[in-house]
Amino acid sequence: MAGERLLIKVCGMTRGDNIRAVEATGVDLMGFIFYARSPRYVQSRPDYLPRCGRVGVFVDAEPDEIGRRTREYGLTHVQLHGHESPERCRALRMPSVRLIKALSLRSPADARAARAYDGAVDLLLFDTPTPAYGGSGQTFDWTLLNHYDGPTPFLLSGGIGTDSIDALRTLRHPRWIGIDLNSRFEVEPGVKDAARIAQFIDQVINVNTQL
Repeated sequence: MAGERLLIKVCGMTRGDNIRAVEATGVDLMGFIFYARSPRYVQSRPDYLPRCGRVGVFVDAEPDEIGRRTREYGLTHVQLHGHESPERCRALRMPSVRLIKALSLRSPADARAARAYDGAVDLLLFDTPTPAYGGSGQTFDWTLLNHYDGPTPFLLSGGIGTDSIDALRTLRHPRWIGIDLNSRFEVEPGVKDAARIAQFIDQVINVNTQL
């Protein structure tokens, strides 16, 4: 939201040493993907978990699986990246865990339809449409955000990299609170370039304070 610095989420973390390095850049949230078909799937619990917010990313997962991972990883956020309806989101709410719903924006109608999640989730995440449920490295048309007028704050995702900085500096939306970084900062799937992330954060973290 205007006047607040952007939240920075880095998704797709898998290795303890890399988690430590990325944590040192000052990110606010780190994402762990619990979807076996993703190249960033966390096959086993890393030997180090960050002190910042921990986000578990799930695709049409069962409640028992979400609950088990939440306890195992000490998740502060659960991100639903599948076809979860608003009703499903309400049913999956847990005490002291914030709920994020990822939505792909293809058209103005998609942005307007996000209002269906009012009150069902704490945050939205707007991403690029892809059959692989994210991690495409491609951006979507950010002008579609102009058609979202709901009260729920959102994170911006989808192909954000160092070449996005100028566009981020000009982006305006009263509910935009942060960005989600993933494939454009990778050395390989699940391993991030912490130095590049640190440089990027230095350039964009206060963008929203300028609105």
